[in-house]
Amino acid sequence: MKNIVLVGMPGVGKSCIGVVLAKALGMLFVDSDIVIQEKTGKTLSKLISELGIDGFLALEDEINSGIDVENTVIATGGSAVFGERAMRHFKEMGTVIYLSIGCDVLSSRLGDLDSRGVVRKKGQGLEDIYNERCALYERYADITIHETGAVFKIDETIETIKHKLKL
Repeated sequence: MKNIVLVGMPGVGKSCIGVVLAKALGMLFVDSDIVIQEKTGKTLSKLISELGIDGFLALEDEINSGIDVENTVIATGGSAVFGERAMRHFKEMGTVIYLSIGCDVLSSRLGDLDSRGVVRKKGQGLEDIYNERCALYERYADITIHETGAVFKIDETIETIKHKLKL
């Protein structure tokens, strides 16, 4: 099977769903944020602080576009969608699934954006980030899964993904 690439806002559940999906389908799992941290030896928030937004996005795009795996579920960082080269790479190597959720539900799930390593411009709040990114997620998605509720329904999401992938 080709890879499955999960995109969406921070806090939507890409990593949690990705791990369970990989187990359910007998696939491997990669979290692209962890790959970035392993390659640099630094947390995302430290990288953003040191490199600035543009520097971090360039680094993220470079590392993501070099991920070379097969039969793997890849959970991307929420800002991966800003990297055109990486997103082209992900689309070539697998099916891109956008995990969508309402901004109101998302705000109840997220804590401090800065400590999570969320890329945002000065003064940009969650709604601004949400509005900026959703159009990009939709543009790159092969499949969109609409999440609802403040509580994860992982089993339902896994079944929906399997159905949409005809598995």
